[in-house]
Amino acid sequence: MKKASLFHSDLRSRALVSQIKHDLHSFRVITAVDDCYPFVLKTIKDAPLVLYAIGNTELMNQNPILSVIGTRRPSSDAKAKMQKYVLPLVRDNWTIVSGMAAGIDSYAHQLAVENEGKTIAVMGSGLNHIYPKQNTKLFKQIAAKGLLLSEYPPDTPPERFHFPERNRIISGLSFGTFVIEATKKSGTLITVDQALDQGREVYALPGSPLTPHTEGCHAMIQDGAKLVQSPDDIREDWVRIEPNWGHMNQ
Repeated sequence: MKKASLFHSDLRSRALVSQIKHDLHSFRVITAVDDCYPFVLKTIKDAPLVLYAIGNTELMNQNPILSVIGTRRPSSDAKAKMQKYVLPLVRDNWTIVSGMAAGIDSYAHQLAVENEGKTIAVMGSGLNHIYPKQNTKLFKQIAAKGLLLSEYPPDTPPERFHFPERNRIISGLSFGTFVIEATKKSGTLITVDQALDQGREVYALPGSPLTPHTEGCHAMIQDGAKLVQSPDDIREDWVRIEPNWGHMNQ
């Protein structure tokens, strides 16, 4: 009864109606019943009912889409790893999805933007709140050349619990999730759990046992993630998956 009363109050709120009209003018608003809503997201648990977008929304349906994630505090070798393992996929016209967090996420988006590639950033805040602030330039670059997405209304500030929530969208859009670096208790593991729950592929890059940046990756490989020695290890899976994936997207 209380929820119904609040809903009725919202419907009569001029301020709320005015805000919705403003949002519709400023952002692309995609609902779960719209034709352009990605079908692969409809297959996941707790699919977002609404997505707010800036940029090229067609990217959500341009395959292959791979999520690339990792620690917010990467090693000094992280960029070189991504040049070797992710850049060839960017150059093959793959779409790279990540969460625009500091570290590996930002590296993934930058790699795509700087090499005329395709990238989707899924935000843990409304699109009027760029987080972290140091990614303001990257936000604008993705808005111009890629796609920014959020399930939160534009004026929603970042909250700690938003980031685990948005991870299901990152993995849900992608046929697979590629972990570049992760510590043993990395938040990256939340996205990996989401990917596995959604029936997506999981890939992990091994590294030196002497650095904590690879402990999470090694644990994932022990648990069944595919060890990546070259981009072809991911490409060959997409060739196998593509016929059924393409059918799922129709």
